[in-house]
Amino acid sequence: MTSRAAGIRYARALFDVALKEADVQQAGRDLAEFARIVSGHEGLSRVLSNPAIAAAQKRGIVDQLLLRAGTASPVVARLVRLLADRDRLVLLPEIVAGYRARLLEHQKVIRVELVTAVALPPDRVAALHQGLAQATGRRVEDVHLETRVDPAIIGGAITRIGSTVYDGSVTRQLAKMRETLSGAAR
Repeated sequence: MTSRAAGIRYARALFDVALKEADVQQAGRDLAEFARIVSGHEGLSRVLSNPAIAAAQKRGIVDQLLLRAGTASPVVARLVRLLADRDRLVLLPEIVAGYRARLLEHQKVIRVELVTAVALPPDRVAALHQGLAQATGRRVEDVHLETRVDPAIIGGAITRIGSTVYDGSVTRQLAKMRETLSGAAR
């Protein structure tokens, strides 16, 4: 099983438990904060992901971190301790991403990623956000739009709505033309 798949399984389990026992949004914030602390300290990150260090030592470090932070919800603390015991703390980034995705899904929010060759002005992004909300049949606040600039696409845009990709980039159009021309030359 890949680390991404394992991370998603842990994230779903945490979400299901948090849904029954805690505030799902607070659990997500606590998990993200713990992961940020670990990733923000290079030495700590190295120690917790090193397979040569015993799980019991990692559990001790995690217990100290949780004690000092003092704000982690009990469900998140249990998960982090479980990860330490199983030597799976390396999965934290995947778990955070999986949890965020599950939370958005639970809230009926869709994620949309818009990639353009140049940065778009705020009014154009707002108009696109409104159009995407109408196209998906959602309220604007239920569409989480992330924009990214990638000069390699030359022009146009690539839009990802969930797992569906709409590629209107100049790079893709040129590739289609190349395929057509090479097919006609045969």
